[in-house]
Amino acid sequence: MTAAKDKAWPYPRWIAHRGAGKLAPENTLAAFRLGAFHGYRMFECDVKLSADGVPFLLHDATLDRTSNGQGLAAELTLAELSRLDAGSWHSPAYAGEPLTSLEAVAHFCMDNAFALNIEIKPTPGSESLTGTVVANAAARLWGAAPAGALPIPPLLSSFQPAALEAARAAQAHLPRALLLDALQSGWLETALRLGCVAVVCKHTQWDAVSVQQAQSAGLKVLSYTVNETSDADRLWALGTDGIITDRVDLFSALS
Repeated sequence: MTAAKDKAWPYPRWIAHRGAGKLAPENTLAAFRLGAFHGYRMFECDVKLSADGVPFLLHDATLDRTSNGQGLAAELTLAELSRLDAGSWHSPAYAGEPLTSLEAVAHFCMDNAFALNIEIKPTPGSESLTGTVVANAAARLWGAAPAGALPIPPLLSSFQPAALEAARAAQAHLPRALLLDALQSGWLETALRLGCVAVVCKHTQWDAVSVQQAQSAGLKVLSYTVNETSDADRLWALGTDGIITDRVDLFSALS
C-alpha cells in the first residue's frame, strides 16, 4: 500500500523540494507552479517570520543568496520583503519573481488539492515563536477551506525540537515530523516525545534496521534530498514512505 492510499497517511510518496527543486527559484510560487506542471502533488517549503510576524517562504536566514536583498530577512516586514526580486539570481526568465507568503502558498495548494510539507525554519533565536505562529497560521488557513472541502492537513517539520514543541502546544492536531541530518543516539525517542508522525532524514542515513525501528514505533520514514535513481531504488526497497527530491524532471510523481 502506498502512502497516498493510506487513510492515516494521506500524503503522496513523492515530494517536490522547495517547489520544483533547482528548476525554478526555490520557495516561490513560480517553483510550485513548475512542480505541479511536472505532475507533483505535494511540495516542501521553508517558512520563517518577517519583522511584522508574518510567515513567509525562505530557506536562509539572510536574503543574499536567493534575492537582491541583503542581511537578515527577519528584519524586514512582509511588505518590504515582497518588493524584492527573488528570481533573477536563478535565471533571467524569473526576473522579478517575488518572495511569497505562507498564505499565498496555502491557497495555491488548497485550490489545487495539493499537499504541503512546511519546514519551520526559524531565524536563530526565534524557534519557539516561529513554531507557534506557523502552526497557528496553518490551522487558520487550512481550517478556512470552503464548506465540503477536505484539504490534506499540512505536515509541519523542523530540525529544531523547540519549534516542534511550540507547534504542538499551539495546534496539537496538526501532524509533525522531526527533521534530522543524522540518526544520532536518541533520535527515535525525540521523535516520539515530540508526538511526531514521521521522521525525515538525510537519505544516506536510512538502513534496514533504522527503517524497521521507526516504522515499528508507528512512524513514517521520509528522506531528503534524493536526486539519483539508484538512491531512490534503495529507499523504496527498504520500504520507506516518502522521498523529497529536486529532480521533478527525472522522477515521476506517479511512480
